[in-house]
Amino acid sequence: MNWALFEQLDRVRRLQGAVFDAVGLGPVETPYRAVYSETGVCLRRYGTADGPGPLVLIVPAPIKRPYIWDLAPEASVVRACLAAGARVFLVDWQPAGPEYRLADYAERLILACVEAAGGAPVFLLAHSLGGLFAAIFSALHPDRVRGLALLSSPLHFGMNAGILGAMVSGLDLDDLPELVPGSFLSMASLRASPQTFGWDRWADALLSLRDPAALRTHLQVERWTLDEFPLPRALVAELATLIVREDRFVRGTLQLDGRSVLPSRLAAPLLCVVDPRCRVVPPEAVLPFYESAGSRDKTLLRYEGDVGVSLQHVGPLVGRGAHATLWPEILRWIHLHSAQAQGLRLDA
Repeated sequence: MNWALFEQLDRVRRLQGAVFDAVGLGPVETPYRAVYSETGVCLRRYGTADGPGPLVLIVPAPIKRPYIWDLAPEASVVRACLAAGARVFLVDWQPAGPEYRLADYAERLILACVEAAGGAPVFLLAHSLGGLFAAIFSALHPDRVRGLALLSSPLHFGMNAGILGAMVSGLDLDDLPELVPGSFLSMASLRASPQTFGWDRWADALLSLRDPAALRTHLQVERWTLDEFPLPRALVAELATLIVREDRFVRGTLQLDGRSVLPSRLAAPLLCVVDPRCRVVPPEAVLPFYESAGSRDKTLLRYEGDVGVSLQHVGPLVGRGAHATLWPEILRWIHLHSAQAQGLRLDA
């Protein structure tokens, strides 16, 4: 594998992203403050984080920059949460050394962010690979999680359970560089599912032409796809073997630093969003975890897709229909369980 070529491609794609920015198609993010940082992570705080509202910690996937959660005022989960009265923090993954492992991303760094956000139990909102990290954290630290909401998060792997198995099937783990270039991961995605990462994006662009707002969101998502992030070799190797190839999390055989990580130990209310149209994370990649999770309070929501999202996989975060129907449901779920928790504390 010519890894130097992918590193050069990363630089080219960053230059392409700068062109998008120059014509006004870059992200329009909500102002925030960095309230904690260490190698591998920076914690963002939006608003004042004061008041009685639910404490929300967003866990993005580490493969690209996190502003897909805050793409533009009309397509922003961050703004929707703030408008609903939540206190909002976001895990902003930062460059890390090649030795950083699954235990760092799925436990140590998230725990540090929970502590920096005040230490109280949080509502974790997570998407894609960030959802896997959040689910593992919730199983290891059930007392730190008020509720867990997972959107299109890959948790179970095998036949008919998404494209990630195909992405890593031919990966030579002994040949990985210290940092795996983001463009390599994008290329692997395209090879695993040309329709999802190729033809469907073109089709979405064509369907968006008659709707300027949808077309703008489509182009902003396309700009985001260029903002890739290299991943540590140790993390990629463990994800490929322990999670994807061996499916240890849902099977109940995953161990991190000698501790068993069992979905049955997840105690917080659980909400999962599945998208029957999504080939990256179909319902078959989510439902086995949903069924095996120990939560007594479970909610399953369906997202039916939008035009103008470029990648169906990110539709739950940026789609017009998602913000009209899905996010009001999720925010009601957060407020309901926040009120229930406050009532329990008052009765104690």
